[in-house]
Amino acid sequence: MDILEKLEVLGAAAKYDVSCASSGSKRGKHFGIGSTFSAGICHSWTDDGRCISLLKVLFTNECIFDCAYCINRKSNDIKRATFTPQEIAELTINFYKRNYIEGLFLSSAIKNSPDWTMEMLFRTVWLLRYKYQFNGYIHVKAIPYASLDLIRKTGFLADRMSVNIELPSEKSLRLLCPNKTKESILKPMEFITKVAEEEKNFVSAGQSTQMIIGATDDSDYKIINLSQHLYKKFKLKRVYYSAYTPVNHDPRILKVDSPPLLREHRLYQADWLIRVYNFSADELFKSKDENLDLEVDPKVMWALRNLDRFPIEVNRASYEELIRVPGIGIKSAKRIIKNRVFHSLGFEDLKKMGVVLKRAKYFITCNGKTFERYLIDLPPEKIKQKLIDKNSLQRPQQLSFFDREVFTSVITGEI
Repeated sequence: MDILEKLEVLGAAAKYDVSCASSGSKRGKHFGIGSTFSAGICHSWTDDGRCISLLKVLFTNECIFDCAYCINRKSNDIKRATFTPQEIAELTINFYKRNYIEGLFLSSAIKNSPDWTMEMLFRTVWLLRYKYQFNGYIHVKAIPYASLDLIRKTGFLADRMSVNIELPSEKSLRLLCPNKTKESILKPMEFITKVAEEEKNFVSAGQSTQMIIGATDDSDYKIINLSQHLYKKFKLKRVYYSAYTPVNHDPRILKVDSPPLLREHRLYQADWLIRVYNFSADELFKSKDENLDLEVDPKVMWALRNLDRFPIEVNRASYEELIRVPGIGIKSAKRIIKNRVFHSLGFEDLKKMGVVLKRAKYFITCNGKTFERYLIDLPPEKIKQKLIDKNSLQRPQQLSFFDREVFTSVITGEI
């Protein structure tokens, strides 16, 4: 198998790992301007918002493990391939020189043994850093059960490392991943956190992980509560959620006709509330329902379940109270705090500050007045019907400026 054939096989196999964001393009093998065909190139974003292209590839898709949900499991009859460290290093450098990519995302199935696989990943990154003097972004997987010394050596060469936690509970892990244990995943995660705190230039961009959503009956509360724990204990940069794509027929996996993309979207929104808005998992799921409401975003869901806290007066509310109002974000809350010192704020002022009154009007007052008189004592069911995001419930589609209806919706702000 030549190197291009390997790239096709191992680039396509890497698409199921969402620990770095991907463009998800399906345009086929068109090598024109902006090509993002499935064999290898994905998009990610830096902290300052820049979009960068990464060569996203597996070192090998040959695996000694037999995880029920994985396309690369050893019992599957699929086309197998394995790179050499030199091949990946040359691919990365050649793609970089042609301005196709700005970095590398390198993952792998487990061939021969965890230590052998981790050794190959280390050699690959070592070649890039020392032989080719590549100083670009590199994200590498830490392999469960691998030697901590190998993980340590690799961490000093990589910008980011990730250990996929895979499933939200130990029970699900035992059911679908008989070869993995909770300890085999958490041990390297804990080790990376410890070394990063003690040493400079060790995984300077931090670590991340991935959870598969929809392959088991784990609730959204269990997923978000686990993410909250991971953020606090291991100081993860991100937890990525991957809607399960049915690639295997296995009785242990919940029957899934299509990936639960809307649920994945809501989990990302809830995750954002945990990381940025100081919510806790227990707050979001205070009622008996342990799953997110798919019809509205989690912030609206929480507000509707806690209507006794509203409405709040924007001219007196604390910053912490303001950011919990649907339609008021971090920036607009800071603008409110800053500007209300000089004069009392009205609804027109809020609109200029970026507050989305379409949502916020049900939960706030300005100078003791509601946006409209009928909003007083409106029941949560009525509010929810008015706030249901019909666009998010539809199947995602690419917007086109040649579609008059879509174009009009974008201009008027309906989308």
